[in-house]
Amino acid sequence: MLRPSTLAARTALGALLALATSVAVPPAHAVGTRSFTLDTLDELKGGDLTGVSVDSNGNVRAGLMLGSTPIPDATSVWSAAVLADGAVLIGTGNDGKIARVANGQATVVATTGELAVSALAVAWNGEAIAGTFPDGKLFRVPTAAGAKEAAATLLASLPGAEDVWGLAYDAKAKVLYAATGPEGKLFRVDASGKADVYFDSDEPHLVSVAVADDGTVYAGSNGKALLYKLTGPGKASVVHDFDGDDVKAIAIGKDGAIYAIANKYNEAFAAPKRNKAGPPTPQPAKAGRPGKGILTRVSKDGLAEKLFEDDETHFVSLALGDDGAPYVGTGAEGRVYTVDDNHVSRLVADTEERQVGAIVMAGKRRFLASTDPAVFHEVKGLGGADAIWTSKALDAGLRATFGRLAWRSDGPIELATRSGNTAVPDATWNPWSPYLAAPAAPKTAPGRYTQIRARFARDPKAILHDVSLAFVTDNARAVVTSIDAVPKGQSKPGLKTGIAASGGDAPKPSTATKVSFKVENPDQDELRYRVSYRLDGDPTWHSALKAGEKLSKTEFEWETALLPEGMYRLQVEATDETSNPPDRVTRHSLESGIVLVDNTPPVFKALALQGRQLRGEVVDGLGPIVRIEVAVAGTDEWRPLFPKDGVFDEPAEAFDANVASVVPPGSHLVAVRAYDSAGNAVTRNVEAK
Repeated sequence: MLRPSTLAARTALGALLALATSVAVPPAHAVGTRSFTLDTLDELKGGDLTGVSVDSNGNVRAGLMLGSTPIPDATSVWSAAVLADGAVLIGTGNDGKIARVANGQATVVATTGELAVSALAVAWNGEAIAGTFPDGKLFRVPTAAGAKEAAATLLASLPGAEDVWGLAYDAKAKVLYAATGPEGKLFRVDASGKADVYFDSDEPHLVSVAVADDGTVYAGSNGKALLYKLTGPGKASVVHDFDGDDVKAIAIGKDGAIYAIANKYNEAFAAPKRNKAGPPTPQPAKAGRPGKGILTRVSKDGLAEKLFEDDETHFVSLALGDDGAPYVGTGAEGRVYTVDDNHVSRLVADTEERQVGAIVMAGKRRFLASTDPAVFHEVKGLGGADAIWTSKALDAGLRATFGRLAWRSDGPIELATRSGNTAVPDATWNPWSPYLAAPAAPKTAPGRYTQIRARFARDPKAILHDVSLAFVTDNARAVVTSIDAVPKGQSKPGLKTGIAASGGDAPKPSTATKVSFKVENPDQDELRYRVSYRLDGDPTWHSALKAGEKLSKTEFEWETALLPEGMYRLQVEATDETSNPPDRVTRHSLESGIVLVDNTPPVFKALALQGRQLRGEVVDGLGPIVRIEVAVAGTDEWRPLFPKDGVFDEPAEAFDANVASVVPPGSHLVAVRAYDSAGNAVTRNVEAK
């Protein structure tokens, strides 16, 4: 996570940044200097990664340089296959069309009439076979260069299948395997189109399939996310049970290791049907709700090892590079990651599209094919003049003056910055500063937001390790917005309407008042508070704090035992003097409403009981009287009484009530108790006959 930090927190850059603070930042801004420090994958991958890669150790280097060829009449990519002549077939989700990409051009060569071409494979004698849904069909696809769009030729309709999710060709046995749903069957198909059930699983869908060099077949399911190993018709064992919903893709390394991507989705899988409006989406998870993806390697000995996971997106595509390294394409943000044997993951491509539907990273034709819109990205090489890393917009919280830009690198890298006042960079932002070849203060105008950019044009092998940019925000004044003063042990009305609950316990007296206040502190300066009091009508303020006491919390206990009773007002002052030099200090104060200081109980001016008719009057010096209650002395069965005028709102309240329901016949001692608003209470007894 991106974090503002003090300069001292970065030991590797501490000396450089400390020097920068004294040179590049005006002396009045010396206090409160902070920095943006970007040195992890999460912090470095948030912006534009054109032609660069970022690894999990926080290193940025030149990445894959990608071409861009739009695929006509398509918005989604479901599958891809490379032909012997180097051309690439792309299966789309728009009327099940298939495009041929060669020499930087993409043309539609076949239409299946299905919702989507969900799987492609090169099979017998270089023939291309397409699997589709929702009718569970296999088609022969014309592959010749210059071929015009034509209807694909039906090879087979797979019995009981509606969805063909994966295809894999066994060149030795000359058979094609098709993973299908919704009955979770794996079909074995020969060149004539004859299809037999090779494995009937208990899962609703088999969504992936791969064939090892020795003819062993591996299949992945949707449902329990099981990875199956098949050594013959119906001879299946589970290689690994994933904590997920599907095993989306399988790849087999030259050493026999099995790589698989598994996903856990945010909602249940549902295959698109013809009656659904609009084109089907390439994944069971919706575009706006990505799932979670896991890349796992299973050795020849059956040992499973999790290599890489992403809690922010599911994985859609999988491929192995010439060196055996795995590459995964994501279902959100259109990115490609790879990971090495030490579990160091690296983001190697960041497309502008939503999803990477297919990847090939081995051989002479390496590419990515992406969705929303459908684009073919040929991998043209590593690095180049367009290899530029740009951070996400960094928020200082307030308008900031920017200081020294520092970084560590292996090899020459040039950095620049720009600033603006909108969260999303737009035309109102200041232009990029001139590039710096060494750490220094860039010429960037003040602004709330900033971005940092690095280019690798001078040396495509250079590596950027971390970046730090010092800044000081404008000194915004902290403002006290409210003050509450409640006797200790009491609380404010709890109802949402702000009206106290009727009845309940009487207030408890206390000579201590809990003072709390709210403060808006835009620049998050460390604040000091001063609390003062005065009698209402008296202009003289007195400190409520002890001599030398420094208050930095937004609450304070005010002891009033030695104060004269009366109506008081409190004042709270907030100052940022501990964070700023004298000429930059700001202050703000707020005065409270009336705070009652009343530590003396009320008195009974009159009290008499004639028969069961109780009469009397209670008087308090400040008031108001808030409660009068009666009980037979010695019991705890207190019952409330109302005043004669029906409302407790005066310092003196008379009462006249029949207490026959409280005081039974006979001779009794009756207790009468009265409370003022501060919780002070007085009790008097009267005899009942």
